[in-house]
Amino acid sequence: MLATAACGGDKVPGDAARIKVKLVATDAAPVARAVNTFGFDLFAQLDEKDANTVTSPVSVSVLLAMVSAGADGDTAAEMARVLGLREGQDERVGALLRELADTEDVTLSVSDALYNNGPLEDDYADFVRHSFGGTVEDADLGSAETAEKIDDWVDENTGGRIKGIARDLGLPSAQATLVLLNAVYFLGTWQNEFLIFLITRDEKFTTPGGPVTVPTMHHSGGSYGYAERDGFRMLRLPYGENGRYGMEIILAEDGKMAGAADWQALSGSLAPRGFEDIALPRFELRWAGQLTKPLQKMGMTSAFDPARANFRPMSPDGRRLEQVYHKTYIRVDEKGTEAAGVTGGVMTTSAQVNPAVFRADRPFQFTISDRRTGTILFLGAVRDPR
Repeated sequence: MLATAACGGDKVPGDAARIKVKLVATDAAPVARAVNTFGFDLFAQLDEKDANTVTSPVSVSVLLAMVSAGADGDTAAEMARVLGLREGQDERVGALLRELADTEDVTLSVSDALYNNGPLEDDYADFVRHSFGGTVEDADLGSAETAEKIDDWVDENTGGRIKGIARDLGLPSAQATLVLLNAVYFLGTWQNEFLIFLITRDEKFTTPGGPVTVPTMHHSGGSYGYAERDGFRMLRLPYGENGRYGMEIILAEDGKMAGAADWQALSGSLAPRGFEDIALPRFELRWAGQLTKPLQKMGMTSAFDPARANFRPMSPDGRRLEQVYHKTYIRVDEKGTEAAGVTGGVMTTSAQVNPAVFRADRPFQFTISDRRTGTILFLGAVRDPR
């Protein structure tokens, strides 16, 4: 299977040499900002005040960028506006992913796959292969075998941390014409590990429902990137020798959540600061959720609308986006962080009618007739079948 971004330091597989556009410094910042802004906007739609929420902005953005690459007209404009990207095929997204994976400090892989059941335009399939490094495979989406294959792909490309997505996407489904998948896997060790046996201990953590006791890790001494502004405090804990990747921890005075602008301002203001003690709870979380309604609330409506969806550059069969589903995993402990995310999208034919349902569960009439002559032989009404 081709991976958009191979594990840190490895060569990217596939026909990378055929990619027409290379990312340059002036491209990286706006694409990264677009992913971040979209990620915070989506998070605001998903976050519940009394529950854990974990998302992967890169995973969802890349999945929708693949969908958007096959869009045209108002659908393309609408998706581009929500994602903050160029209309249609934006090759900067795939190029950014290859840039992200160009590291030996951490393990990072971003993988993409398409399972198609119907006509698919060659130009669109080539773009997915050569820009995103994705696999494109013809498959019977109504078969249990394909659903199992999709779950195996998810398991393999998330380090075994996420066990499938087929059932969440309603698969197998005879109505599905295309399934798009994106998986992100991250594994990084702290530049300075927490000392598990010496310092980790149970301590109080205040939840929305009241205080609880959780295993809490500690660093005694050290200099880390730190910033304060607008009621927020940010601490950055780096991974690996070079610290290119790190975890930013944000605390607010009033418990509010930071937005994209807050994050950008804080991360841009980080400066070294010495600390006598840093305390961080050890945690392992899983999250899953349907993204269809949140995306519609953000303004991505025509892509899901049978009457307005325009994906002609993808396929001539009048497709629309049926649903998008997202699953994540993260573990933070004394050694570092392991995280995985997968996003799946299902497309159906816009003109396709859902299987008809006819229930004669109330009084009805009936006839028995001769089709050739049009003669009714019997005519009646049923008001009580007993």
